[in-house]
Amino acid sequence: MPELPEVQTVVNDLICHGITRKRIAGFRVAWRRTVNGHSDRYLRTRLLHRGIRTVSRRGKYIVFTLDDDQHALLHLRMSGRLHMHKQRDPWCRHEHFALRFSDGTELRLHDTRKFARFYIGPETAGRLDALGPEPLDPAFRLKDLKEMLVSRDRMLKPLLLDQSVLAGLGNIYTDEILFAARLHPQSSSRRISDPEFRHLFQAIRRILRQAVRNCGTSLGIGANNFRSLSREPGRHRLALKVYGRAGQPCPRCRATLQRLIVAQRSTHVCPGCQTKRGG
Repeated sequence: MPELPEVQTVVNDLICHGITRKRIAGFRVAWRRTVNGHSDRYLRTRLLHRGIRTVSRRGKYIVFTLDDDQHALLHLRMSGRLHMHKQRDPWCRHEHFALRFSDGTELRLHDTRKFARFYIGPETAGRLDALGPEPLDPAFRLKDLKEMLVSRDRMLKPLLLDQSVLAGLGNIYTDEILFAARLHPQSSSRRISDPEFRHLFQAIRRILRQAVRNCGTSLGIGANNFRSLSREPGRHRLALKVYGRAGQPCPRCRATLQRLIVAQRSTHVCPGCQTKRGG
């Protein structure tokens, strides 16, 4: 699933492709669930002849702000990708939704697993309001992270994955962050010391920023793997320390990395560097 760095990469690409200079002239829906079941009539009322004023990211959502101050949200979920096309280009099997623009281009959603969703209308505000703070926001401070974690007695990994607690983290980066901070994913959030909170906060910032610079993580070449708008894979796979490396030596202590299941999620951990406490 695209996480914060991958979604930010797509947003950056959209800006580079001039999306904020485009006006919506039409759309195409090939899989109705992609648009949350909305009818074509509803979408015409909301979308047609609207210009895209800005495009940004909130958590794992791509946020399009239209010139009438509406927000349209796109969540790529497991396998969603965006591609820019000429309108005359043939459609492929896994393209399920498109915004057509007055300049003859269109933005297509390619999604092999059909989980991606496009939202527009009154529901968008509630979806954004339900998200926790942005981990890369300058206003997000160490004390905020500490207050959020100490106030909840939960295992660290599922807590960091909770989008209402902290927006944008997913399975890959949570494993990498906890390894960098030397914290076990099953440790209790109330058993973290002040120095460990500082290490965790610094790891969140450092790893997410590095992954954004590397244009996200692509784990392979299959159809479900992340690609940018320009169809380039993310480069951050080469920087991963633990994710997907079970059975290999820890790059820090040389212990054998392990794969666990934590809260029904595949999890990668070093038994030498990350000691479980509480939980």
